Amino acid sequence: MTVSIAIDEYACAPEAAIREVLARIDRSSYLFQIVVDQEGHLLGTVTDGDIRRAMLHGFGLDGVAGDCMQTQPKTGRLGDAAANQEALSGLGSLRAFLPILDSGGVVREILVAADGPGIGSAIVMAGGPGTRLGKRTETTPKPLLPVGGRPILDHILTALETAGVERIVISVHYLPEQIEAFVATRSNGAAIELIREPHRLGTAGALGQLGGNSPREPMLVVNGDVITKVDFAALHDFHHRHAFDGTIAVARYDVDIPFGVIRYGEDGRFEAIEEKPKVSNFVAAGVYYLSPEYLSLVPPGKPMDMPELLNLGKRIGLRTGLFPIHEYWTDVGRSDDLDAADAHHRHATRAEK
Repeated sequence: MTVSIAIDEYACAPEAAIREVLARIDRSSYLFQIVVDQEGHLLGTVTDGDIRRAMLHGFGLDGVAGDCMQTQPKTGRLGDAAANQEALSGLGSLRAFLPILDSGGVVREILVAADGPGIGSAIVMAGGPGTRLGKRTETTPKPLLPVGGRPILDHILTALETAGVERIVISVHYLPEQIEAFVATRSNGAAIELIREPHRLGTAGALGQLGGNSPREPMLVVNGDVITKVDFAALHDFHHRHAFDGTIAVARYDVDIPFGVIRYGEDGRFEAIEEKPKVSNFVAAGVYYLSPEYLSLVPPGKPMDMPELLNLGKRIGLRTGLFPIHEYWTDVGRSDDLDAADAHHRHATRAEK
């Protein structure tokens, strides 16, 4: 099934700032913009995925649409409905789109494929003891610590429910009765079930406890100490568009070195000194989208951490991609980060009032 959508909402100029493009994508139902000149001639297309891939290569959000657009997108011809339908179907994406051009190259219509199935299931890893938080977790499990007046787990569950996830599994181990009681009294918008880890199973081991309930489609895995506004629908589309077996959400992490760093050659001779440089890397953001093939690699009842699982998948040939996060993201596993997240959400709540 195809749908024709309004052009204005999905068209931008090549000089449009990437931040503006992302805001337009966020406000719309689909994850793309077409790039046109003042007369409406098609110059290219920019998808959410194009921007995230550019981020992996150092592209910043202060750039413009023309810097990362696809300059030779697939297009259709005005008045050729059968060929346009065939072309759209051949794109193979859950959210495929096709600009329809007239004989002069002006965009007259945009066809989009009807949305395919969304994220069917997710698991929240909420079994850890939260030892880095010291006394805060002596009598309260980390996922129930408050951020902006709500438990961390409530933030996570709400985000998953908003993304349309129908089934959510929560893996518990430390003070599990408290988490079970919270879920029982919460107004849940998804079917939620809890599984108890018989002993600490690490950051991936709980996947082996799914047993016969292991999904036949990819499963979203979220650490129980991550709060983010990442677009899970975009992650889902990115994963399927590239036919990955696993997709790792990554966040940029900067470290300021407070000293002059010496650069030198193989012979040990001085080449240069860089004063107080900033080192930037992508780090695992605690959000993963894993195929059934990945899930089957986790043995039941045995501890396994996520790096071990991902490295195992790499060794046996599973295809794994990176999904950079440009939205709000924080890991609240340390006291300073928890306090910062609490302040951020309280400020955001006051600003909304």
